[in-house]
Amino acid sequence: MKFAELEKLEKRYRELEELLATSSVIADKEQCKKFAKELSDLREPVVLFTEYKRITKEIEDLKSVAGEKHDKEFVELAKKEFQDLESKKLAQEEKLTAALATEDGDAGRDIIVEIRPGTGGDEAGLFAADLYRMYTMYAANKGWTVEPMSATYNDAGGIKEVTFSVKGRDAYRRLKFESGVHRVQRVPATEAQGRIHTSTASVVVLVEPEEVDLVIEPKDLRIDTYRSSGPGGQHMQKTDSAVRITHIPTGAVVACQDERSQLKNKTKAMRILRAKLLDMKRIREANKLSQERKIQIGSGDRSEKIRTYNFPDRRVTDHRINVTSHQLEAILEGDLDEFFDALLKAAEEAKE
Repeated sequence: MKFAELEKLEKRYRELEELLATSSVIADKEQCKKFAKELSDLREPVVLFTEYKRITKEIEDLKSVAGEKHDKEFVELAKKEFQDLESKKLAQEEKLTAALATEDGDAGRDIIVEIRPGTGGDEAGLFAADLYRMYTMYAANKGWTVEPMSATYNDAGGIKEVTFSVKGRDAYRRLKFESGVHRVQRVPATEAQGRIHTSTASVVVLVEPEEVDLVIEPKDLRIDTYRSSGPGGQHMQKTDSAVRITHIPTGAVVACQDERSQLKNKTKAMRILRAKLLDMKRIREANKLSQERKIQIGSGDRSEKIRTYNFPDRRVTDHRINVTSHQLEAILEGDLDEFFDALLKAAEEAKE
């Protein structure tokens, strides 16, 4: 068990308690909210660690007293109590290990997911739509909230691009490994010869930032408005309600046209932009710590092929952990826990 890590968590917990009692933090609502959430996230492992230390001290005290006594009856009672305490200590260690396995600064954060078709033409767009449905079904099974943010479609009914947010307990923790290239092997509905085609779609999972995570200067933004078009935008042709925001320093561009209100489109576009900029910042920081990146599942490269969905064999394979399931239909209906549990386990083992 990682005692040094637990000591650090406990120290940080005490620091946060003191910070939240200071007038400067109380006066700053955003800072207060951020510290309060961090305190809440640390509470479980710190409480468990405090109880673990209490049990350990009882065992040490009992050993010390038993070593000084020679009364047979007392020794027998001490022996039984010692066994009970050791059982409690073991149980507490298991709880602490589980708490540390889920300890993640982003564990409770909402996420934004982007899905785009890759190679494969219209078939890739249809596959992207399948992935979108798969994730929304999974979220529904978990009781999470999915909010569509931006979407464009092709003439075949597939997706050109879709962006949506997911809010709910453990959403980030369970979906964070989905970034990468997903590959499908199947016979397209439009294929008269019945030949198997290979198409791809890319998925990007972003943490949705809070206001205090990064500051965006208004002077760094170029905001353009235009008239919406395509499915979902027909009713907005008379007004320039669609919004395109460009972050000049990085060149990042976000567009949103799904809402009738220009203000609502701008608000959604800013949320997506903030998530992208935070992701860029984190990637830069992670690249500086290339040695630490080796503990991640896969390379972390967004161009990495992570999973193949093979329709002829009803097979789905995750290439990072070499796990294969023959329940393709159930997986596309959102039954993804087999893969997510295996990915979380592999990630934890890689850290040890």
